[in-house]
Amino acid sequence: MDHHHTMTKTLAFPLGRTLATPGAVAAFNDTAPLLLALDRHVACDWSEMTDDDQQANRLAVLDGTRILGSYTVEGVRLWIITEADRSATTILLPEEY
Repeated sequence: MDHHHTMTKTLAFPLGRTLATPGAVAAFNDTAPLLLALDRHVACDWSEMTDDDQQANRLAVLDGTRILGSYTVEGVRLWIITEADRSATTILLPEEY
């Protein structure tokens, strides 16, 4: 019996190239908080956003428009934007937009 398991994660949408701005990187001592927010984004967890914004993101996943997530991690507000063409996803501070 093979006890080696490969875990695969099905993404709700492709992230493309994943980037983080200098401000987002500088806000933390390591990249773990950025990856935590990114995991929430790709899992379609937009629970910190208004109902209207959550619905807009659900439609964006289906119709291929831009997806914007907003997350508070360790007291820092982050935005994560996945481009409409799914070529890139950027993690940034709102003031860097």
